[in-house]
Amino acid sequence: MWSPCVACSTTIPFFERGLLVVNDQHHPYESFDELKTKLSLVEDDVYCVDPATKQQTPILSAVDLLEQIANRDTIELIQHGEFESHLQPIVHLDTGERFGYEALLRSKSKISPGELFRAANRYGLHSKLDQRARAEAIKATYHAVAPYEKTFINFLPSTIYNPDYCLQHTFEIIDQYGLDADRFIFEVVETEKVRDVAHLQHVFATYKKRGMKVALDDVGAGFSTLDMLERLEPDYVKIDRSYISFCDQDAEKRAFLKNVRQLTSSMEITLLAEGIERAEEVDVCRELGFDLAQGYYFGKPSPYAL
Repeated sequence: MWSPCVACSTTIPFFERGLLVVNDQHHPYESFDELKTKLSLVEDDVYCVDPATKQQTPILSAVDLLEQIANRDTIELIQHGEFESHLQPIVHLDTGERFGYEALLRSKSKISPGELFRAANRYGLHSKLDQRARAEAIKATYHAVAPYEKTFINFLPSTIYNPDYCLQHTFEIIDQYGLDADRFIFEVVETEKVRDVAHLQHVFATYKKRGMKVALDDVGAGFSTLDMLERLEPDYVKIDRSYISFCDQDAEKRAFLKNVRQLTSSMEITLLAEGIERAEEVDVCRELGFDLAQGYYFGKPSPYAL
């Protein structure tokens, strides 16, 4: 059975009432406002203790603890709040039939995904949030995606320290729902460029070993060289929307898309155009032989009904 690693199990506790410890001196407080006032007068490292449970926060500078308290709603949401996956349709370009969906994490408190992931990265909670996103996407697949359709699930390579270990939680959730592994395509998200290719190769190999497919997102932007395809051998490639937008009016964009189509065809890689918003862009991508498409033209991400 899977057990959490240090990164996945990182927890930032908050005690609304307790003791502020500064240089071994205990200072009681009865509210977060009182705690913030006391911290504003301190320059040393500090921590808080809950007298009832004897739990304590990590030792931090007073400034860092003040910042955590100021952002505690977002931190608590990442750790314990409610999330859901919104599903955006992906279609076959030749027939217009639905191929599947991309599952995108959303909070029920309406905090933006960008804000969530920035906060998670700032406070060492990015592995926890990434893991929760994968879990919600698998849940959405069980409830709302047809067995013959696929689900694209984003992941951050930097949150997967040891793929053989860190991904067991994801695999166990898939097994718990009784889902076939080949229904899932795990893609590197656009917010993170590849810096450690060997590590990403290991991550991809771990997914593939379990019968899942893998995808590179943001090709042409986040992944600056197409020779990366030969090294990583993805099953799917998603072309950055900046190359799709108004490609019907830009010869350089069309030339780039044509080159990518030729390369991926020779490697038997399925090619997906993302960010399509206009019929003219559909026409160009279809004429160039793209396999799949995604974008507001086909549907926005939306919550699913249980």
